[in-house]
Amino acid sequence: MKNIFRIFSKDVKNTGTNWVALILIGGLIILPSLYAWFNIKASWDPYGQTDQIPIGVVNEDTGATVRDEDIDVGQELVDNLKENRSMDWHFEDRDEAMDNLENGDYFAVIVIPENFSSKLSTVVNDKPEKAEMEYYVNEKINAIAPKITDKGASAITDEISSNFISTVNGVIFDMFNDIGIELEQDLPDIERFENYIFNLEENLPEIKQLVDQSLTDASSAEEMINQAQALVPEAERVTNDGLNTIDNTTAFLNKAEDRLNEVAPQIQADLERVQQVADETNTFLKEVQSAGIDFGSGTDLTNQLDEQVTQQIEAISSIEETLRQVQQQQNENVEEGENGDTPDQGAGEGNQGQGSQQIEQALQELATIRAGLETAQERSNDVRTFIQDKQSEVEAVFNDLQGLVENTSANIDAFVTEYNENIEPKVLAEVDSAKTTLAEARGILVDIQTAIPEVERILGSTEADLGDGKGMLEKVQNEFPYVNDKVNELADRIREIQGETDIGEIIELLRNDPEAEQGFFAEPVQLNENKLFPIENYGSGMTPFYTVLAIWVGGLLLISLLSTDTTNMESYSSRQVYFGKLFTFMTIGFLQSTIVSLGDIFLLNVSMASPGWFVLFGLLISLVFMIIIYTLVSVFGDIGKAMVIVLLVLQIAGSGGTYPVVLLPEFFQVIHPFLPFSYAIDLMREAVGGIVWDRVLHDILFLGIFGIAAIILGAFLKQPINRQSKKIKQKSKESGLFH
Repeated sequence: MKNIFRIFSKDVKNTGTNWVALILIGGLIILPSLYAWFNIKASWDPYGQTDQIPIGVVNEDTGATVRDEDIDVGQELVDNLKENRSMDWHFEDRDEAMDNLENGDYFAVIVIPENFSSKLSTVVNDKPEKAEMEYYVNEKINAIAPKITDKGASAITDEISSNFISTVNGVIFDMFNDIGIELEQDLPDIERFENYIFNLEENLPEIKQLVDQSLTDASSAEEMINQAQALVPEAERVTNDGLNTIDNTTAFLNKAEDRLNEVAPQIQADLERVQQVADETNTFLKEVQSAGIDFGSGTDLTNQLDEQVTQQIEAISSIEETLRQVQQQQNENVEEGENGDTPDQGAGEGNQGQGSQQIEQALQELATIRAGLETAQERSNDVRTFIQDKQSEVEAVFNDLQGLVENTSANIDAFVTEYNENIEPKVLAEVDSAKTTLAEARGILVDIQTAIPEVERILGSTEADLGDGKGMLEKVQNEFPYVNDKVNELADRIREIQGETDIGEIIELLRNDPEAEQGFFAEPVQLNENKLFPIENYGSGMTPFYTVLAIWVGGLLLISLLSTDTTNMESYSSRQVYFGKLFTFMTIGFLQSTIVSLGDIFLLNVSMASPGWFVLFGLLISLVFMIIIYTLVSVFGDIGKAMVIVLLVLQIAGSGGTYPVVLLPEFFQVIHPFLPFSYAIDLMREAVGGIVWDRVLHDILFLGIFGIAAIILGAFLKQPINRQSKKIKQKSKESGLFH
C-alpha cells in the first residue's frame, strides 16, 4: 500500500515542481470543460431562434367566388405571415425564391398555387377537393433545419385547416340553428306528415286495389282504342258514301224542282181550263133551264153535256198524272235518302214526306171532283133515258145537275186557290228546305272527312300515351310491394322514433350558439401541458449528455498525454503501479468533473433541480470513467487507447444522449444496456430534471459494476497481458511511427 501512495505522491510532487507539467495538467483539467460548455451554449435555445431561418413564400393564388362572395385565402395567409415572427418569411415570386433556395440563401420555399382558394371553395360542392401547397426544402444546408422548416410548414397548414374548419363549422352550425328554427316553425307540418304516413299505411290496400283496377281499365281502354282505330277506315268509307248519296239526292231534288217548275204552267193551264169548263157548264145549264127545253133535241143536249164532262174528267186525269209523277219522284228521293247512313238526311226526308202528303191530298180532292163529274156524266145518261120516260122529272134532274155542277165549280175554284196558295209553294219550299238540309249535311260530312286524319292521329297518340300509362301502372304495380314495405317500415320507424326521441329535444339540440360552436371546432381539444420534470431550454436538456461526454473526453486526453507506467518499474509490482497511477488519473478526473459541473451551474446558469447532486454524480461518473479508461490503456497499451476511442464513438451514437433509444437502429438498441454512457447520462438527467431515487440507485448500481469489472481486469490481468503487449509495443516502436 505504501508503494501505491509513494507512486501517487511522486506524481503529485513532480507536477508541483515542474511548471511545464503544471501547465499541461491545468490544460488537461480545463479543456474538457470548454468542450462541454461550448456545445451546451451552442445548443442553448436553437428552437427559440427560428425567426432567423429564412423561408421564401410565393403566393400565386388567384382567389375564388363562393356564393357571390370573393375569397382570397392565399392573400389572407400572406397577411398573417407578415405578422408572424416564428420564421424569417420572405415574399417573392417563384423564380427568385427557387434561385435563393438552390443557392442556400433560403432553407425552404412554400408556394401557394393559383387554384388554392378555388379548391377550398369546393367544400360546398358534391365532390370537394383538397387544397394543396407546394413545399420545397434544401436538405443539403443542414440536417436539423429541414425538420424545423417542416414544423413551420406544418404549422401553416394546421393554422389554415383550423381556421377553415372553424369557419365552415361556424357556417354549418349557423345553418343548424336556422334549421332548428325552421323545424320549430314547421313542427305542425311535420306532425301532419307523420299522420299522412300513418294514413297512407292504412290506405295501402285500397291503393293497391285502385292500381289493379286502373291497370284493368287501361287494358280495356286500349282495346277500345284499337277497335276505334279499326273503325276509322269504315267511318271514312261511310262518310265518302254519305257524301255521294247527298250529292245524288241533291241532284234528284234539283231534277224534281226543275220538273215541278216545268209542269207547273201546264197544271195551271189545266186548272184554268177545268175551271172554264165548269163555268161554261154552269152557264149552259142556266141557259137550258131558263130556255124551254126541246125534249126532241134532248139527246143532242145530253150528248153535248156528256162531251163537256168527259173533257173535264180528262183534264183532271192529266193533272192527277202530273201530280203522281211529282209524287213518284219525291218517293224515289226518299228511297235514295233511306239508303244513306248520315243522321242529317232524315230531316230532308221528313220535308219530302210532307210534300208527298200535300200532293196526295190534292189527288184525293181531284178524285172527288172527277167522281162528281163522272156522276154528272151518269146523270146525263139518266137524263137521256129519263127524257124519254118522264119529261116531268127533267126539270128536277136539271136542277140537281145544275147544283152538282155549281158544287163542282166551287170545288174547282177552291182547289185552284189551294194549289196556287198552298200546294205549289209548299212543295217548292220543302224542296228548297231539303236542298238546304242536304247542303248542311254535306258540310258536316266534309268536316267529318277532314277530321278523320286528325282523329286517327289522336287515336294513335292516345294509344301510345295509354301504352305509356299502362307501362307506368304496371311498373307501379310491380314496385308496389317495395313501396308497401318502405311505407310500413317508415311508419314503424316514425313510431319507434316517437317512442325514443322527442322532436322538441332535436330542435333544442339544433338551436345553438353558432359563434360558440365555431370556437369549439376551431380548437376542439385543448392541450393542458403538465411538465412532470420541467427543463427550461434545450441547452439544459443537453447538459447531461455534453457533461458526461466532456468527462470521458477528459480521460481520453489524460491517457493521450500521461503515462500509465512509472520510472523504476522494477521496484514496484504491476498491481502497485496500476493502483498508484490510477490515483493520479482519478485525482485529475475529479478536478475535471468538478470544474465542468460547477461551470454548468454558475457560468452557463443551467437550470437544475438538484445542483449539489449534479456535482456529486459527476464525481462518481468521473471515477468510473477514469477507472475504465485508465484500465484499458494500462492493461492493453496503445490498443487500449484505440479501445477507448471506439467506446467513445459507440457511446455517442448508442447511449441515447441526443435521440431516444427507441429511435436508434437495432444494433445500437442492442448495445445500449452495455454502455457506461447510458447510465451516466440518465444519472445526470435525474439531477437536472428531478430525482427519482429508484432510477438513481439503478444507474449507480450499473456504473459500479462497470468500475468493479475494470478494477478486477487491471488488478489481476495487467501483468500477464502486459507481457504480451510489450512485444507488440516493441514492434510498433521499430516502425518509427509510434512512441
